[in-house]
Amino acid sequence: MSFISQHPATAARPRGWSHSLAFILILASLILLLVASFIRHAHAETPPAPIPAGLVTLGDIESGTLLFNATEPGKYIPAPLLATDVKIDVSGPIARARVTQRFINPGDSWVEGKYIFPLPEDSAVDTLKMVIGGRVIEGQIKEKQEARRVYEEAKADGRKASLVEQQRPNVFTNSVANIGPGETIVVQIEYQQTARRDGDTFSLRFPMVVAPRYTPKPADPRFVDFTPGSGGWGDLQPQREDSLDEPPVLRPEMGKVNPVSLKVSLDAGFPLGDVESPHHEVTISRDGARKAAIALKEELVPANKDFELVWKPAAASAPTAALFRERVGNEDYLLVMLTPPSGETQIEAKPREAIFVIDNSGSMSGPSMDQAKESLLFALDRLNPGDKFNVIRFDDTLTVLFRDAVPAHGENLAVAKKFVKGLEANGGTEMLPALRAALADGNPGDTARLRQVVFLTDGAISNESELFREITSNLGRSRLFTVGIGSAPNSYFMNRASEAGRGTFTHIGNETQVVERMSELFEKLGSPVMTNIAAVWPDGRTTESWPNPVPDLYKGEPVVLSARMPEAKGMLTLRGDVAGEPWEVRLDAGKGDIRPGIGKLWARRKIEQLEADARIGGNWERNDSAILNVALEHHLVSRLTSLVAIDVTPTRPDDERLTAKDMPVNLPEGWDYDKVFGEQAVPPAQRAALQKSSAQYAAFLAAPASAEAAAGIALPQTATDAPALIHSGILALLLAAALTAIWWFQRHWQATAWARRSR
Repeated sequence: MSFISQHPATAARPRGWSHSLAFILILASLILLLVASFIRHAHAETPPAPIPAGLVTLGDIESGTLLFNATEPGKYIPAPLLATDVKIDVSGPIARARVTQRFINPGDSWVEGKYIFPLPEDSAVDTLKMVIGGRVIEGQIKEKQEARRVYEEAKADGRKASLVEQQRPNVFTNSVANIGPGETIVVQIEYQQTARRDGDTFSLRFPMVVAPRYTPKPADPRFVDFTPGSGGWGDLQPQREDSLDEPPVLRPEMGKVNPVSLKVSLDAGFPLGDVESPHHEVTISRDGARKAAIALKEELVPANKDFELVWKPAAASAPTAALFRERVGNEDYLLVMLTPPSGETQIEAKPREAIFVIDNSGSMSGPSMDQAKESLLFALDRLNPGDKFNVIRFDDTLTVLFRDAVPAHGENLAVAKKFVKGLEANGGTEMLPALRAALADGNPGDTARLRQVVFLTDGAISNESELFREITSNLGRSRLFTVGIGSAPNSYFMNRASEAGRGTFTHIGNETQVVERMSELFEKLGSPVMTNIAAVWPDGRTTESWPNPVPDLYKGEPVVLSARMPEAKGMLTLRGDVAGEPWEVRLDAGKGDIRPGIGKLWARRKIEQLEADARIGGNWERNDSAILNVALEHHLVSRLTSLVAIDVTPTRPDDERLTAKDMPVNLPEGWDYDKVFGEQAVPPAQRAALQKSSAQYAAFLAAPASAEAAAGIALPQTATDAPALIHSGILALLLAAALTAIWWFQRHWQATAWARRSR
C-alpha cells in the first residue's frame, strides 16, 4: 500500500483537485467543439473570395479556378463553375429523372455560362426551373427562335434567365445569363424515358459528357488535306442541318471538372435478381424483393463517362407482357412492352455475308481501340464455314481488306485477324466513305444469304443526317448492326442508324463486356425471331401508334408500342410469324397499370418518327409543322422548341459588362487528347491552377442550399459536418490529454510535498 493512501488528508486534496479539473476539461472540450463548429459553418456560408474583375494573370489567382485564354498574351478570363446532381426514379419500365445544375461565378464580374451536356437520346425533356434566392421560376415552352429572342432580351436588360435548347436528341445546351459576382444560380431540368430491355436484362443509361465530334469536310476524303486548321475536329463549319456547338475540352492533366452526384430509386415491378453498374462503383440498398436504392460509392465523380445501371429479375424469366396507360385531358395514352416467345422451333439460320467495319480514328485510341479489336476478333471466331465476310477499316482514309466478301475459312480468317491486330488509332473520322463501301452490294439478288453489316465505332461525328440519308437510300437487302464502343459513345447516332438499318444496337463500355455482349449480338444475327408484325387496335380509325410499321424483332428484344386513343377500351391484338408459324397475343387496352408520363413518351416517339420520315421523304416543311405542334402541345424540348425561364427583375447594373463563355468539359475517359486535337502546350502555372479546381468544387458543393430548399425545389445535400466534427473531436481529445498530463504531474508533485511534510 502506498504512503499517500495511508493519509486521508493527503488523498483528499488531489481528489478535490480532480473534480475541479474534470469540470474544466468538460467545459473546455464543449467550448472547443462549439467554436470549431461555428468556424466550420461560418466558412461554409462564406462564398469563395471573388477573383479580380476582367482579365487576370496567373499571379492574381489564389484558389483553384478554371481559366479561358484571352486575346491578350498572359491574360485569362475566370470561368464559371458547375456541379450536377442527378436523381432517377424507375417505376417498371418508366424512368423519371431530375437533373439539378448549380452554376457558380467565382469572379467579381458578371458572366453568362453556357453548358453543353448530354441526355439519353429518347428523353422527353419537359420541365425547367430556375432558382433565384427564395424564388422558383418555371420555364415555358416556346418555339425555338421565340425562346432565343426572349432570352436575349432578358440578358440585355440585366435580368437572370435560363434557356434549354436541343442540338441533337441526346445533346442539349443550358445558357444562364447574368450570374453575379460570387453568385450561385440553380437550374433544374426533368425528363421522362423508358428503360431498355434485352432478353431478361433491363438497363438504363445516363450520359455524362458530350464527346468531341469530328466534322467531315464536304469533299472526297481521298483528296483532303487534314492538316490542323483545314477541317476535322470542330474546325470546319458543317452543313446547316448538322450544326453542333462544341464546348472547350480540358486536357486530362489539367484536372477534372463538372462533378456529378447520382442516385437511382428502382422499383422494378417484379422480384429483383442481380443489380449492377458496369462502369461506376455503387452502393446498393435493397428494400424488399422489388425495390432497391442505388448511389455512387464516391459521392462525387467527374463527368467523363456514361453511367449505366443493369438489373435482372430473380426468376428465370421476366414478364412477357406489360401494358401501361395515362389519361391526359380527353385522351388515353398507352405504352405496350411485349417480349415475343423465343419458340422451341427456331428458323433455320441461313449462311451470312458479314461485313465488319471498324473505326480506327483518333477518338478510338486507348481502351476503345482495344475493345473494338477484341470485339471484331471475337466476331471472326464466331463465323461458320458456310459464311462469307469482309473487313473495312477507316479513319480519314479507308481500307477494304478483300476485293469482295470471301469464304470464312482458315487462310482468309488468318489474314483478317493479322490485319485487325495491327490496327492503330489515328486521324479523323470520315465515316461516310466506309458506310458507302459497306452497303455496296455486289449481289443484291442473293436471297440465300443474310447480308449483315456490323459497324464498330464510338460515333463521334457531327454529320449524322448525312449518314442517315445514306442508310435509308442504299440499305437494300443489308441489315445494319451498330456496336457502340467506349465510355461515351454517340448513342443517338448508333440507335437511329440501327433502326434505319433494321438491325440492333449494342454498347460495349469496357473489356469485361466484350464476350457477353458480342455473344448476344451473334445470337441475334442468326435470323429475326419474329417477322411480319402487325398491331390491330380496337378502333384503328382514331388510334395513332408508333412505330408504324412495326419492325422485325430479334431475340430478346420486346415490342415497344406507344399509342393515343380517345378511350382505352377493347382488345389490342398483336400478330406476327415466329419460326414460320403464326403467332398472336391479345391485351385488354383498358386494364393497363396507371403511370404518369406515358403521354410525354408517346409524343417523343411521334417526333422521332416524324424526323425519320423527313429524312427519308425529304419533306421537312410538312414534318416540321407537325413536330412543332406535338412539342408545343406536350411541353417538350425538340429541334424546333426550347424551354426558357426569365426573371422579371433586373439585377445586373447598366454599367456592368457581361462576359459570355462556354463552360469546359472533360475528355471522355480512355480518350487520348493528342490523338484527337494534336499536341498543345499548356503553361505549367496554368496547369497547376487548374488542377486545384476540384477543391473549389468540393467547397462549393459543401455550402448549404437553404435558400433553394426553402423555395421548395429538391436539391442535393452533398456534404455533412462530419469532417469538421471529427477534427474538432481530435483537437478536444488532444487538449484533454494535455490537461490530464498537467493534472497528473500537479497531483504527483502535491502528493510528494505532503509526504515530505509528514516525515
